[in-house]
Amino acid sequence: MAEDESLFLGASRKPDDSYQRAETLLLRYANRHGLVTGATGTGKTVTLQILAESFSNAGVPVFCADIKGDLSGIAAIGEAKDFLVKRAGQVKLDPYEFQEFPVIFWDLFGEKGHPIRATISEMGPLLLSRLMNLSDAQEGVMNIAFRIADEEGLLLLDLKDLQAMLAHIADRADEIGRKYGNVSKASVGAIQRSLLVLEQQGGEHFFGEPALRIEDLMRTTRDGRGAINVLAADKLMMNPRLYATFLLWLMSELFEALPEIGDPDRPRLVFFFDEAHLLFDEAPKILIDRVEQVVRLIRSKGVGVYFVTQNPLDVPETVLAQLGNRIQHALRAYTPREQKAVRASAETFRPNPDFYCADAITQLGVGEALVSTLEAKGVPSMVQRTLIRPPSSRLGPLTEPERQKIQAVSPVAGQYDKPIDRESAFEMLEKKAAEAARAEEEARENEDAAPADAGRGRTRWTLPDFDGGGEKRDRDDDDDDLEEDYRRRRSSRTRSAPRKRTSNRQTVAEAAIKSVVRSVGSSLGRALVRGVLGSLKRGR
Repeated sequence: MAEDESLFLGASRKPDDSYQRAETLLLRYANRHGLVTGATGTGKTVTLQILAESFSNAGVPVFCADIKGDLSGIAAIGEAKDFLVKRAGQVKLDPYEFQEFPVIFWDLFGEKGHPIRATISEMGPLLLSRLMNLSDAQEGVMNIAFRIADEEGLLLLDLKDLQAMLAHIADRADEIGRKYGNVSKASVGAIQRSLLVLEQQGGEHFFGEPALRIEDLMRTTRDGRGAINVLAADKLMMNPRLYATFLLWLMSELFEALPEIGDPDRPRLVFFFDEAHLLFDEAPKILIDRVEQVVRLIRSKGVGVYFVTQNPLDVPETVLAQLGNRIQHALRAYTPREQKAVRASAETFRPNPDFYCADAITQLGVGEALVSTLEAKGVPSMVQRTLIRPPSSRLGPLTEPERQKIQAVSPVAGQYDKPIDRESAFEMLEKKAAEAARAEEEARENEDAAPADAGRGRTRWTLPDFDGGGEKRDRDDDDDDLEEDYRRRRSSRTRSAPRKRTSNRQTVAEAAIKSVVRSVGSSLGRALVRGVLGSLKRGR
């Protein structure tokens, strides 16, 4: 097989620690995915660095996360340090050449690289619910919000769009509930609070436009090398759920956007998922099923996915079974869980009669690993104890001026740096609310300008005419008319001549009897009292 069809990883050792053979990774099986594991400080980051270098030189673009900032040195030329030169001699890397690699820096916060953005619609309700750790009921409301947005043509691009959409369905909860099920305002409120937390953690920088174009991650240089896309993740790791959700979204986007190409001679892109345990921690089964589906099917689209984590038990067995290329650095075995991890890792390798795998895992030195890759016909090679080759680029981070210089000449400079806020759900719902308020105000003004008697003659109560005018009055007459009627009656009573009273005693008796008349409620009582009053008058 030609040399350019494989990647040089290092050299395996015989039981007496002498050179045995070169260990390589065949490019045509590189899209069968892989796993790089090992405890802190055992050399995982350097292994990731030499893999990224090798893929780039083979013309394969790479995407990887820089958790600690050390990986940024891949953009600078390496230095001939003693321990690096010694390792090159041990693995027979001759000539050992130093070089810098084509790197594009990315950063969700736009501080150490070009901003990466995705729209709310692209993220989807499942990943958003996972990101905000929503309950089943709250996730149901989120799904309804997306469904209503699709039906009404409301674009969900950024956080304020989603916040406006949730408020919209809360206002229409009764109407929507009859069609899609209960929309609890308590659930809407809980989601809104989660969105506020996400916004405070920097989510507003990630959601919006211009959204990342997948093809910008798959660039190659004029000399045929693949671009190495490095995501600055030191600050992002302060919100590990956002980090894991973003990488899962990116992997899903690759799966959905790229066409089927079968088994190519080399991958179209290699995707490194560092700190992979963050993806699976407390993940619901539906999410793990989604990851398994993507990992299983994305191979035929020419994408290789490599999980990098400390413990092989961090990756579910259903996903672990899809990873054909394995690089296992040293593991500690002080606790029962660590001992279980050592045994589990050893059992995934094709055994080597020269050593016991479980013992070797705990005895590996820094920069040493157990390596098993897919050979001809996709069969795993026998596990070998291997010294990993030294990198050609710088070990250690770039300085800030060096990073800025690289960004200035980036092929995507200026494309993503300025955010765009076009009309979407927030603006459209705000416009509808303003139109509704204006229509309501106009209706109120028209009602106030209507004639005072415009409402008469409709269904109203009437009062009898006690004045003998022959006309019944509407109970809804204006207060001014009622006041005028009251003054007219009072004036007529005032102008009538006072009755002549013959004595104070008669007046008091008559007043008392009239008071009794007013208090008696029945017609019979009033007639009896009037008869008594008449007899008193005649008796005088």
